[in-house]
Amino acid sequence: MITAYQSSCQNRVDAALESLLSSPRPELERLYAAMRYSVFNGGKRIRPLLAYAACEALGGEAPRANAAACAVELIHAYSLVHDDLPAMDDDDLRRGQPTTHIAFDEACAILAGDGLQSLAFEVLADSTHNPHNPDVRLAMLTALARAAGPAGMVGGQAIDLGSVGRRLDQRALETMHRHKTGALIEASVRLGALASERADEPALHALHTYARAIGLAFQVQDDILDVESDTATLGKTQGKDQAHHKPTYPALLGLDAAKAYALHLRDQALLALRPFDQAAEPLRELACYIVERRS
Repeated sequence: MITAYQSSCQNRVDAALESLLSSPRPELERLYAAMRYSVFNGGKRIRPLLAYAACEALGGEAPRANAAACAVELIHAYSLVHDDLPAMDDDDLRRGQPTTHIAFDEACAILAGDGLQSLAFEVLADSTHNPHNPDVRLAMLTALARAAGPAGMVGGQAIDLGSVGRRLDQRALETMHRHKTGALIEASVRLGALASERADEPALHALHTYARAIGLAFQVQDDILDVESDTATLGKTQGKDQAHHKPTYPALLGLDAAKAYALHLRDQALLALRPFDQAAEPLRELACYIVERRS
């Protein structure tokens, strides 16, 4: 089921993203080409899937979450462009393709990331793209800004850069990843729930618990794949975390214990969804997919 659901959601969000990434004038074509390259380079669209699935879990129709799905994917794409830069992780490969600064140039990549970030907030603020009432739009903007900024993803990246070569304990490692990876996953679920316009506090709390668990599970599985997989399968350089002496869950806990922890987090996520009916089945399947994926 998840494959069909994933395909349906990917087609929906890709059509919406395509409409946002058309150059408005010839002199901006190179910039927009770099932005499109960064977005349409084979991503699995997990964050848009979570936005759609959270909306549907609360009885909303998937198209109501189009703006949320676009916004979280635009933020994710911008973050990867900037993470890959020489000043950050200095990667040449992303999803099996040259990274944006390699395919274009470093200055163009920086501007493309800036453009994607700004566009994400424009999509949520503009009633043409996000036709919810103003209070809902404001709540969505606030949630995404908090997740993307120093209290979330940007803060996590800063912690990550400052942790190279250091040995972190599990609590410190989780703090880093709840910011760097988990915050945007949590925002994806929250934005989708808000888009349903049926989200009460108990539902938001349950979905927050779910999202915190899968957000951390996603990173644990990423760390496991960096050990077990290969560059061709991953679409990025395998073993780079180990080579750069970055703190990871397998390095801290051991590979078998890291795998057990990923499954424990999946089970926490599934437990949080017990109050929901069959409409939340895509969320359940996504929790399983996150710890079973091979790339």
